[in-house]
Amino acid sequence: MRKSLSFILWALLCSCCCWTTQAEIFTSISQMTDLIYTEKELVQCLSEYIKAEESKLAAVKSWANKLDTLTRMSTSDPEGYLAHPVNAYKLMKRLNTEWSELETLVLQNPSDGFISNMSIHRQFFPDEEDEKGAAKALMRLQDTYQLDSEAFSRGKLPGTHSYATLTVEDCFDMGKTAYNDADYYHAVLWMQQSLKQLDGGEETVVSKADILDYLSYSVYQMGDLPRAIELTRRLVAIDSNHQRAGGNLRYFEGLLSKQLNELNQDYQPASEEPIQLGTYTRPKDHLPEREVYEALCRGEGLQMNDARRSRLFCRYQDGKRNPRLLLKPMKEEDEWDSPHIVRYLEVLSHEETEKIKELAKPRLSRATVRDPKTGVLTTANYRVSKSAWLEEEDDPVIARVNQRIEDITGLTVGTAELLQVANYGVGGQYEPHYDFSRKDEPDAFKRLGTGNRVATFLNYMSDVEAGGATVFPDFGAAISPRKGTAVFWYNLFKSGEGDYRTRHAACPVLVGSKWVSNKWIHERGQEFRRPCGLTEVD
Repeated sequence: MRKSLSFILWALLCSCCCWTTQAEIFTSISQMTDLIYTEKELVQCLSEYIKAEESKLAAVKSWANKLDTLTRMSTSDPEGYLAHPVNAYKLMKRLNTEWSELETLVLQNPSDGFISNMSIHRQFFPDEEDEKGAAKALMRLQDTYQLDSEAFSRGKLPGTHSYATLTVEDCFDMGKTAYNDADYYHAVLWMQQSLKQLDGGEETVVSKADILDYLSYSVYQMGDLPRAIELTRRLVAIDSNHQRAGGNLRYFEGLLSKQLNELNQDYQPASEEPIQLGTYTRPKDHLPEREVYEALCRGEGLQMNDARRSRLFCRYQDGKRNPRLLLKPMKEEDEWDSPHIVRYLEVLSHEETEKIKELAKPRLSRATVRDPKTGVLTTANYRVSKSAWLEEEDDPVIARVNQRIEDITGLTVGTAELLQVANYGVGGQYEPHYDFSRKDEPDAFKRLGTGNRVATFLNYMSDVEAGGATVFPDFGAAISPRKGTAVFWYNLFKSGEGDYRTRHAACPVLVGSKWVSNKWIHERGQEFRRPCGLTEVD
């Protein structure tokens, strides 16, 4: 029943809606917004389908009622009924014509129109990779902001005013996604939540045996043999004929017995404490500063103190008496003293922000990073967002913004990269990285012919309800997005050497939609605007 219903829903979707992108929809809130309206159209199509079915059923029911009355009368005295010539004629007519019409009506299928377009539109449907990516995004948020599965399942997230819940089946599917990726840490958390909700009485099509099967093996993979044995015994008690449970139980018990003998220890029963966030240690990954980075995203470990705060000021910035800033200088605030990071207020107006978004939306595609060895742009798992590149020829607002950046910074943007616009969706992030190329990456910007990235100018084009900060793990700074403002810092010292302290990251967006645009300013053309220093760290 579930399969046929899913098929009809997909058919409805393909008939009524057209999806604008296939892969990685989840990386952009902008494009996911389109899916909201797509779903609305789908519901409308479903209503129309139901009405058609109800209309058809009502017609058949009317026929049945009429014929039921007629046949009761005719069968009570067949010869007397047929003695009347009109009745004889109407019997012939019904059987020859009207029953055929009824047959045609019954054979009509209101879903035929939907299903016929399935092959045409199926290419636009989100696929398994989309679902897998969305699941991983939730797990990324879970790790970064230390949220347990219970909080996610009940939809109780910081910054939210409404709740969106996960069912037993949703949690089970999350666990399966992690399990199939050999991510047993998250598989345990989500299978445990699925089991908890099932034991709590929630109705579901998922069987307890299936949950225990995945959970017990995942717990074993996390190195907790006593609990793996306890869970497997529960599975055997439910389904004594389970194809793996018996063998797994014997294997786990034998393995534990061997370990206890080698360590000369007595058997300790499994902990009765429920599995939750913190029960097991998350495995290390490729990122050495993972813990520091994620702590900063949560607002922990910030190195701002009274002494440093006393060195931060705000001022009016006229770009060294730039004519365009004399009458309306920029408001400049220090965000950090060394390296010097400043925030400019009221850089972009609401109208400019909306225009830039409007220009970018049709061009959004999976954000790329420059391969340090080849200099070619490519996608990477550590950068999850969608971006677009805008030129001055696209609209006067782009030329105006570029000129404003040049006026504020005093650096030429003639050799800068195009204005890049990015939209971060569910769990969208950019893990710690450098904007400049290091000495072991001499060809990173060779194709551009404009030297290294000397500075970064980052516009915040939206407020974010929760998450999405720009953090600097090296010195413990976190900068929150504020619509209309921009932050600026130098990536290189005046000597041309890279400032490795500027390694930074875009924290995952927990709640909301994060829009930014950035300008990477290059070395060429800055020779007299930012002269070289006398030492390596000038």
